[in-house]
Amino acid sequence: MTVSYTLEVANARFCGFSRLLFRWRGSIYRLLYKEFLVFCAVYLFFSVFYQQDLFERVALYCDKFTNTSFIPVLFVLFYVTLAFNRWWGQYTSFPLPDNLMMVVSGNVHGADDRGRLLRRTLMRYANLSSVLILRSISTRVHRRFPTMEHVVEAFMTVHELKKFESLYSDFNKYWIPLTWFSNLASRAREEGRVRDDVALRLLMDELNNYRAKCSLLFHYDWISIPLVYTQQVVTVAVYSFFAFCVIGRQFLNPDKGYVDHQLDMYVPVFTLLQFFFYTGWLKVGELIINPFGEDDDDFETNQLIDRNIQVSMLAVDDMYQNLAPVVKDKHWKQRHFSVPYTLSTAAESLRPTFKGSTFD
Repeated sequence: MTVSYTLEVANARFCGFSRLLFRWRGSIYRLLYKEFLVFCAVYLFFSVFYQQDLFERVALYCDKFTNTSFIPVLFVLFYVTLAFNRWWGQYTSFPLPDNLMMVVSGNVHGADDRGRLLRRTLMRYANLSSVLILRSISTRVHRRFPTMEHVVEAFMTVHELKKFESLYSDFNKYWIPLTWFSNLASRAREEGRVRDDVALRLLMDELNNYRAKCSLLFHYDWISIPLVYTQQVVTVAVYSFFAFCVIGRQFLNPDKGYVDHQLDMYVPVFTLLQFFFYTGWLKVGELIINPFGEDDDDFETNQLIDRNIQVSMLAVDDMYQNLAPVVKDKHWKQRHFSVPYTLSTAAESLRPTFKGSTFD
């Protein structure tokens, strides 16, 4: 389930972000604690069982390579930036039916059963297409609709399923319901339910925008960030860096006068912080590279499906021509007026209006 903390950071205040450090769900601690414990255990193992001068020389040798200029571990930051841009792009590509349902409600006319049937069927086809693409890329949706029979229970008729399965293609057929939408909209134009070609064109334009988002989600799932980047530039760099740290950052006897080891600590505090930061970045990249799984912050795809079908049917059915009486507004006789403030926001009305930085 997506973890939201927006309200807690609505205002900048003292220790605002610090309060988020104690949250567990969706936190970096939950993502990282197993790797952190393994790293500490391996470090402790070498710390307990070495007592030889040879090991100390090996530790000094390995310590040379724990400098980030030798191993490009900072590349993980660029990787996370790339993964974040991809994550946000996938969210903005999610097919929401809002624009389409507004166009259907305003341009497919008829308060009788036929008009209602056309509008509901058009939106059902649109939602069906999004469900078909989401069950192809989202583990949550696929567990909800593991077979087409489960889809039939929610979105399709038996005849539509037979028609769907009779059309053979080697590729994903999520686009077929949108083709049904297009054909049904043309039929509605022939019946006069869509009153002119401009309205039909508007329907087709919004349909194509909706289809483009479904297609973009499919291609995000198909085309991943190149594996060599994920493997070598990021994963190998971080893991090899801390493999050297396990030995190179061991406690060395200060009495032996090793360079840069005049003061040493049994607990490698800064090494543990480095592990927390670098491996944490790597785990963040792993978390957001595919937001259609079942992690804490992955997209709530099933709830989005529920929301989409509910609001789209509400818009084209219950709300069709369901208007409140058109009356004069409260400020009909006032030439100049302002919207009232509550007591807690009244001070904002005293602020001068911004007219441009050079206005005065």
